Amino acid sequence: MYKAPVDEIAFTLKHVAGMAEALDAGAFGELGEDLVDAILAEAGRFATEEVAPLGDVGDRQGARLVDGAVRTPEGWRDLYHGWIGGGWNGLTAPEAFGGQNLPHMLHVAAMEMWNAGSMAFALGPTLTMGAIEALERHGSDALKATYLAKMVSGEWTATMNLTEPHAGSDLGVLKTRAERHDDGSYRIFGQKIFITWGEHDLTDNIVHLVLARLPDAPAGTKGISLFLVPKFLVNADGSLGPRNDLFCHSLEHKLGIHGSPTCTMIYGDGKFGDEKGAIGYLVGEENRGLACMFTMMNNARLAVGMQGVAIADAATQKAIAYAKERTQGRAPGWNGEGMSPIIEHPDVARMLLTMKALTQGSRAIAYACAHAVDMAHASEGEKARHWQERSSLLTPIAKSFATDAGVDVASVGIQVHGGMGFIEETGAARYLRDARIAPIYEGTNGIQAIDLVTRKLPLADGAHVRGFIAELSEIAAAVRSTNRKGFGETAARLDAAIADLSDATEWLLAALGGGKLTEALSGATAYQRLFGLVLTGTYLAKGGMAEAGDGKEDARIALCRFTAENLLAETAALKDRVVNGAESLAAARAVLV
Repeated sequence: MYKAPVDEIAFTLKHVAGMAEALDAGAFGELGEDLVDAILAEAGRFATEEVAPLGDVGDRQGARLVDGAVRTPEGWRDLYHGWIGGGWNGLTAPEAFGGQNLPHMLHVAAMEMWNAGSMAFALGPTLTMGAIEALERHGSDALKATYLAKMVSGEWTATMNLTEPHAGSDLGVLKTRAERHDDGSYRIFGQKIFITWGEHDLTDNIVHLVLARLPDAPAGTKGISLFLVPKFLVNADGSLGPRNDLFCHSLEHKLGIHGSPTCTMIYGDGKFGDEKGAIGYLVGEENRGLACMFTMMNNARLAVGMQGVAIADAATQKAIAYAKERTQGRAPGWNGEGMSPIIEHPDVARMLLTMKALTQGSRAIAYACAHAVDMAHASEGEKARHWQERSSLLTPIAKSFATDAGVDVASVGIQVHGGMGFIEETGAARYLRDARIAPIYEGTNGIQAIDLVTRKLPLADGAHVRGFIAELSEIAAAVRSTNRKGFGETAARLDAAIADLSDATEWLLAALGGGKLTEALSGATAYQRLFGLVLTGTYLAKGGMAEAGDGKEDARIALCRFTAENLLAETAALKDRVVNGAESLAAARAVLV
């Protein structure tokens, strides 16, 4: 059974990602370390004792569509109301609407624990939190007054409606249409697919944020508007009015996250109401909807990265527990009676340590990204710009590296279990099935790589990424200056990996500057992984040098050394793929015809 690693999470937040320095500097007002620890402890308790026990229930029962209504798994309604009763839905929301306005770092740490307990359950609140931010930043005062308090409290949930059967990542071709109405509202017509938590029985109302196109809108993404379309209309006194003209047509039968209802939504076909058309309200300006939605999507991309971290940690915990109990053969040096636990076998230990390293590294990357988000909000002028660029640079890496790690770690976890891992009753398979959607969510990892290379590397003409790499080199130098034998060859391996990252970065910047877009994109995914591995090694080294006074320094140094000496050698091959892979890729494409 999953147990939230509260101590490790707190350590990474404070000593690796930068929260301790931010607290000391007063960046978060009166927030102190004692309150941070209390929030993490309670989030961990809720994840361990309340969410995790219902994770398997959700996987077995799944969400069901019964007579047009979605029924969630047994116990989930009570679980959700216990969750909102704890105030978790408004952790980072504005105080003016009932939120607690706490740092994003606390939000992502708590989301890690809830997702590890049940990713399918945590998906619903994740989208609501993103919608709160989008509406708070772009909604009219009237919309905020009507909807935000209910969303912040969790009394109402929210969704994000982008995808259509013919329009996945290319939103410019979406067909859902909006028509202006005399009273200033709009009527929405169309079909949306893959809508997470689009219909359910946990709350009385669901607020849909829907992308649609006006009749006179420009073609492509410049002609997309964003609309708030509630399941039930809201009366002037805040009470619920009549049902809006929208409904869940069907639920997807998925590989994983069975408890999460993934809906096909129909808007405006006349099933409800006196006339056809789902009533919607403009968020932001006409034809500027994608910019508004990206507020929610950027929030969601880091949240999806946390799903990868969460699954990786849960899978690692399960694999280690199994490896300690399962006996098989006699490992070299085993002096006990009978067969040895498989954790004593070198290859099993290698797998477990790889799982742990990728988990810890992904966590540190995601938390560092959240720290940058917080510091951008807490700063002004040049400092704010610096931290905004840092969060922009880290977001695609946090999303992609962590979700790839979630899949890889869950897969290795099955391998540790052997044949029993392939059997559903052990629970190891659920983690792999659940994890597999995360590299696809919120812009596939290939799209994240394109974003990283074409938009994030050129920030400040490449000055920001160069400055960041210089910071990583300083950490490597600090490892060398410690002279602690436990680090082994860590400093040298970090130097080599960071040099690979620097070389690949300069090559990509030169390629982009020289108009070689195809060549740059050919190596984008390899570059993204290269960056993630370097950050993993460097952040683990930073943690290994930290003196937290918890007696775990030697263990952290040992994991850091394992990572440096066993995983970082891959960076040389990745750099070679970035620099030299484009020509062979172009030549081999004929094979696909």
